[in-house]
Amino acid sequence: MTPLLWSLFLVPLVGVAVLTGVPVILMVERRGSAWLQRRTGPNRVGPFGLLQPMADAIKMVFKEENQPARASKFLFIFAPVLAILPPIVGFSMIPIAQPFTINGESFAVQIVKSDLSFLFLLAITSLHVFAVLIAGWASNNKFSLMGALRAGSQMISYEVAIGLCLVSLVVSYGTLNLSEIVTLQGAGSRLAFWGFFMQPLVFLIMWVSVFAECNRLPFDLPEGETELVAGYHTEYSGLKFGLFFLGEYAAMYLASALMATVFLGGYNIPFVSPDQLVSFVEGLGLYGDQATWVASALSAVSFAAKVFFFMFVFVWVRWTLPRFRYDQLVGLGWKVLLPLATINLIGTMIFSFLQKGAY
Repeated sequence: MTPLLWSLFLVPLVGVAVLTGVPVILMVERRGSAWLQRRTGPNRVGPFGLLQPMADAIKMVFKEENQPARASKFLFIFAPVLAILPPIVGFSMIPIAQPFTINGESFAVQIVKSDLSFLFLLAITSLHVFAVLIAGWASNNKFSLMGALRAGSQMISYEVAIGLCLVSLVVSYGTLNLSEIVTLQGAGSRLAFWGFFMQPLVFLIMWVSVFAECNRLPFDLPEGETELVAGYHTEYSGLKFGLFFLGEYAAMYLASALMATVFLGGYNIPFVSPDQLVSFVEGLGLYGDQATWVASALSAVSFAAKVFFFMFVFVWVRWTLPRFRYDQLVGLGWKVLLPLATINLIGTMIFSFLQKGAY
């Protein structure tokens, strides 16, 4: 198998994994909210209500779709497609597991290996705001337009802080390659500790900003039902609304994967280097290529556990904190997070300059 064929094989595999992960986190969210609110939750469709997400998906697919008579037809259809594509494409840059070998040739568990993967990921995720704005404008509805404007200003407010945080990370790691960033956080490497310990303030700022970027509570102002009906997707129903729904959760998965990659060591298992993991598997009686396959699978489980941790916090925060007022939301982004990110970037650049001068 050539590296190109392996990358093509990973495309549907990663896509299916992300799309099937949405019903899983939906069930976790429903069960989790029921547990936090001391109620039963879904318990009718399937054993313990586990098939409820499937029932909702079938209903959404076959539900009648309405389109406003004065809506822009092409843009009205294009907006939900644009909402789901960026997070799916973004996963092509995420290293999911440590490389394995086939007949001595190494294969990376990453669809696209690029020295600019970090930059590409930042660029592709910024397209989500266009989907929101297009949906609000194309609906020809004042409530949709107001929701889109609020969503756009919210995303832009927090994207500035995220951009400064990512620059701080690039300065710290010295590379835009996500695979190299994961390697640097592994045991036995030059840095050998997670980005969370190296940039704790950046970790906190990005974690807060990710909630705003994904329009999740306490930052779900674009969908403030009491004020804007349902925000930018007021006029959407059926499968088109389902694409927005999938896009939101896919964006949450991508944000969780990125946070796990740059702050929690990616697929690295704590205190265990990739070579040590392969040696451990060989101690179980597997050798050669088979040992690298099992080690790669174990590292993928480690990565999935870290992603699930961030996804669970999404659910936890949603059912714990109340929604912010809009002025509080914008003020937090511009008056608190942006100055902190700027100060941190300046401090990181000074520290990096002095450190290089010492050598």
